[in-house]
Amino acid sequence: MSPFDNAMKQLDKAVEILHLDTNIHERLKQPERMLTVAVPVVMDDGSTKVFIGYRSQYNNALGPYKGGIRYHPGVTIDEVKALSFWMMVKCATVNIPMGGGKGGVIVNPKELSEGEIERLSRSYVRGIWRNIGSDQDVPAPDVYTTPQIMAWMLDEYEKLVGHSDPGVITGKPIADGGSEGRGFSTAQGGVYCVRELAKKMNLKPEQTTVAVQGFGNAGAHMARILSEMGYRIIAVSDSRGAVKNMEHGTWNKLDVEALEKFKHDTGSVVGFEGTEMITNEELLKLEVDILVPAALENVITLENVGRIRAKAIVELANGPTTPEADDVLKEKGIIVVPDVLANAGGVTVSYFEWDQNVKGEHWTETVVLEKLEKIMVNAFDEVWETKEKFGIDMRTAAFVRAIERVADAMQK
Repeated sequence: MSPFDNAMKQLDKAVEILHLDTNIHERLKQPERMLTVAVPVVMDDGSTKVFIGYRSQYNNALGPYKGGIRYHPGVTIDEVKALSFWMMVKCATVNIPMGGGKGGVIVNPKELSEGEIERLSRSYVRGIWRNIGSDQDVPAPDVYTTPQIMAWMLDEYEKLVGHSDPGVITGKPIADGGSEGRGFSTAQGGVYCVRELAKKMNLKPEQTTVAVQGFGNAGAHMARILSEMGYRIIAVSDSRGAVKNMEHGTWNKLDVEALEKFKHDTGSVVGFEGTEMITNEELLKLEVDILVPAALENVITLENVGRIRAKAIVELANGPTTPEADDVLKEKGIIVVPDVLANAGGVTVSYFEWDQNVKGEHWTETVVLEKLEKIMVNAFDEVWETKEKFGIDMRTAAFVRAIERVADAMQK
């Protein structure tokens, strides 16, 4: 099934539980606006190449559209629509006043020079600038886009409108109005979810074993923060493979700080002293308390879900579990804290960046994290209560809570 078909299945499930008005359901089946733009770029050799760009503005009942822009050869309208729907759900799940949006350009950025990427970024903004703004639609970084790219986009937008509007784009460098804490906010939000889940499972940090699949930006930050809090990180992986720390049948904590340095020096976690190498697939099947998929989508599927032995899964990546695998996990009694909740720390701090920009403020990291903790804990509790109330899994509970909020706003 396509990503958008999957998204609509999730919508239908929530609608059925809520007995939602048919008219609202119909309106939620498509984005409110879908932009397709030509993105002409003068290449370094003087030739002009035209790329195709998209921006899906799904729903703005709760506030301005919000969502990243990705540069990837595999970008499709179907994917962008689905991602904008999920952004709407994510913002509503954590109850921030933002709607759902997503953008993308069909391009392989690895084939472009820095100058070509800058010209591409500015050209894309020239295609969509009339439909974005701090009060209308607020883009952000996503796959293969960076704070520097956001700075170029902001600069181009402000040239076109003729005035300053720093809140139009988030994920900017701090010098250009970015927020403190943004670099690790996705991981930090996930950490709050792990902590609240451990409480529900009556697990103390020092008793709780955690395996993290994906030791990139989000996964590495999460492993380090959890380790500092006393959680037992016993296995991690990256694209080259995975390592676990077990001796004589007993799990031992990894030294995450030393592991981060080792990966920085060697390019991988594989070969870290005192560990045993395993595959990414084997990491998913470890008997741990909490499994954190923090890398790619669709890693837990119908093919491998029967061998998942974790007590709970906290989704730091987007879409790591297929809908078919979800059903099996529920049957097995494995709790899944879904991506729309577990990785919402990123969009929440993006919202904080927007809020600081429109108010002309700059908050300290301490203030940012205090606000993030409150929002994430409230959202976790609401989703848990909804799960208990309807006897459903946490993903469906998050969608029920989110769609209910969006529907209420649409009827006002």
